[in-house]
Amino acid sequence: MAQSKGRSTGSRSDARQAQKQSFSNRSANTRDEIERFLIVCEGKQTEPNYFRTFRVRREVVTVDIRGEGYNTLSLVTKAVEVRDAARGTADAYDQVWCVFDRDSFPAEHFNAAIQYAKSADVHVAYSNEAFEIWYLLHFHYHDAAMSRQAYRDKLTQSLEFPYEKNSRTIYEALVKNQKTAIENAKKLHRRYNPHYPEKDNPCTTIYLLVEELNKYLI
Repeated sequence: MAQSKGRSTGSRSDARQAQKQSFSNRSANTRDEIERFLIVCEGKQTEPNYFRTFRVRREVVTVDIRGEGYNTLSLVTKAVEVRDAARGTADAYDQVWCVFDRDSFPAEHFNAAIQYAKSADVHVAYSNEAFEIWYLLHFHYHDAAMSRQAYRDKLTQSLEFPYEKNSRTIYEALVKNQKTAIENAKKLHRRYNPHYPEKDNPCTTIYLLVEELNKYLI
């Protein structure tokens, strides 16, 4: 009887171990299948609010969006620090993106940020002069430089309601025209040959990040 009880206990133990190993394998496989994005934004609200509204499939992608309030070079440095701190852990990132504008920053700072990002394997989605050029391209092709206030006025006209810089609903208001925006942004980007990001005004590469996120939409 004692031997029979021992065999039963051993069998249960073996079964539990097999079950534990199976769960571990499933967890590892699940992690392997999940794409992890880190998106570090210059703005604290405008860009993060837009990207957080993408309806991505949470079972296959995780998007960590941070509005840091840093500019150009400092922003890339922050992205690299966050990326490197997560390396070797279950939270390691597969894609790292920096989102920033040309604004009135010195040309050398803007260019240095782009070059540093490239050398550090960080993607850049930049806008010259302002992020709002991406929004405006949802409505029509536009290749004339303008002030930030002019962008806001034109967006108010196109949206048919007052444009608010830190809107939490702008993605929903624009998404039906997103294909048009991507086509217009690509056309605008091709207009500059060769490319001088600090001088190419207006221009935006936000479409590159949007196309990546669109791969994981619900």
